[in-house]
Amino acid sequence: MKTLLLFPPDWLPSEPYLSLPSLTAVLRPAGHEVIQKDVNVEMYDMMFGEKFLLHVHGRIGFEMRHLQRAAGERALNEEEQALLTQLEDVTEDRIRQLIRDVGRAKGVLRGPEFYSIDQLEPANAVLHQAMSVISLGYYPAQICFPPIETDLVYKPFMSSEILEALDDEQINVYRDVYQFLIADLMEKERPGLVGISIVQQKQLIPAFTFCKLIKETYPDVHITLGGNIVTRIRDALGNVPALWDLFDTAVLYEGENAFLQLIEALEKGEKDLSSLPNLMYRAEDGSVRTNKEVCSEDLAKLPPPDFDGLPLDLYFVPKLILPYLATRGCYWGKCTFCDHFQGYVEGYRTKQVHQIVDEIKFLKEKYGNRHFHFTDESYPPALFRKLSRELIDQKLDIAWTTHMRFEEVLLDEEVWKDAADSGCKYLHFGYESGNERVLKLMDKATRPDAIQTNLEMSAKFGIWNHIMGFFGFPGETSEEAEDSKRFVHKNRDAIHSLGFMTFVLGKFSPVAMEPEKYGISCYKNPEWDLALDYYFTLEKGGLSIREALEVFDEFERNHDHKWDLRTCVREYIFLYIDHFGTNDLKMLQMTPEQRAAMAQTAQSSVGMV
Repeated sequence: MKTLLLFPPDWLPSEPYLSLPSLTAVLRPAGHEVIQKDVNVEMYDMMFGEKFLLHVHGRIGFEMRHLQRAAGERALNEEEQALLTQLEDVTEDRIRQLIRDVGRAKGVLRGPEFYSIDQLEPANAVLHQAMSVISLGYYPAQICFPPIETDLVYKPFMSSEILEALDDEQINVYRDVYQFLIADLMEKERPGLVGISIVQQKQLIPAFTFCKLIKETYPDVHITLGGNIVTRIRDALGNVPALWDLFDTAVLYEGENAFLQLIEALEKGEKDLSSLPNLMYRAEDGSVRTNKEVCSEDLAKLPPPDFDGLPLDLYFVPKLILPYLATRGCYWGKCTFCDHFQGYVEGYRTKQVHQIVDEIKFLKEKYGNRHFHFTDESYPPALFRKLSRELIDQKLDIAWTTHMRFEEVLLDEEVWKDAADSGCKYLHFGYESGNERVLKLMDKATRPDAIQTNLEMSAKFGIWNHIMGFFGFPGETSEEAEDSKRFVHKNRDAIHSLGFMTFVLGKFSPVAMEPEKYGISCYKNPEWDLALDYYFTLEKGGLSIREALEVFDEFERNHDHKWDLRTCVREYIFLYIDHFGTNDLKMLQMTPEQRAAMAQTAQSSVGMV
């Protein structure tokens, strides 16, 4: 059975996502023909190309003529008139110029000019401009680059709106993405099985759009959904029979061997799927069933990821960055705000250091890259030490980045020197809060003084650190939120970049599981059936959601200007650090003129609202 694996939009197109290569690495050695397609990166490459932009121009012309006819019959309202003005501004000459501009911009992102921020910044601006024009062709959708801000108007956390979006030929750009990138492939290859990996909630609308269009033409093709999001919405998904008209099975939790067993059962023509592990399916009586049998992966037996067939030259970076995962789960696994453990049926596991290094060496030799993103949820301190030392001993010459907890056991200089010498360039840290009481509420088990030392050590040895925090954890007071701000400003010299947000109550987090313990009441809107977070109110003291937003807004206005960067894309900064051999990248800081322009734009946006 030929298998087509799809990774749908929207995701960052800076590196491959690991789900398809991990599946492919297991399926191909078992004798299965696999085609893997990163629709996400191909979509952005297509959108910034002549054929699609001319297609968009045709759509814009149709919308413009419709409004012009309407204007001849009645007075247009304010929104219609503003839209007509924008549509009329997209002339053929403008589209032709945009086609030339995006071609050059893609060349900058993929070539040596990337390392000049004065060329990278305007190149990104051109791509943003192109997205604004594309959005006009699918008005009122807002299609963005980077993609996480894309808004199709329809809510991906409501099954009713997902279903409504599927047939919306005006707004749903993914219908056209299917026709441009998938339709011909389906006709040419005629796969018996299509697997779609969904790893963030906004991928639900494009994924189900692809499912619907495949089923309309090829009703006998078996479609399987997988990925962390499918696991998280599994209970709600079982209550939406209309969605099950669009696909056949769902693989929950870890998918490599579960998906392999499903393929082999389908090839044998087995009708009874009740014994397969990690599987949801619709039985012949129409009921949706979740099998009791579950399995997890023995990491020592898994092969390294197989990226063959992916368009590795299309990612929007000048040097290929490959993801690699050495662990499953989180070695700490106690943070009360976190629900990442939902993706696994077994706890934390890790490969041995020698296996990790052998596989990295294999990937480097096979694909000719030296940049790696270790995508582990949180890199364990013991592995951090051992891997750094082994990479040095084997003289592997790679550059790498990963995600870390601040740790009490990582306070000596030798650890950080080894990490830097092994090629570590950029670390993402979970900071969360600078107040010790709040950190204890979160069960972080980290003291502010240890956080400070970790930051100082990474900065001293040339490793860029990015810290992530949030305001409004249940029970956090205004003064405690101020502690978080005071801490980062006190340690500004050792902090390279940061990102704050407000607390989000994850559906499966310990806080949501025991709301009374944390003094909150959850509000669960029954129409938001696929929601992964809840609105909440406080039963005890602390910052409300609104007050936390005010704290966040104040910090955004008044934080140290050194953290206002001309690019915030993690992969871009990672490559800059490796290219220039330093974490002192003052050229990435915004100029006073740029900050003033940004503030003026923000003020104008507030005025428009």
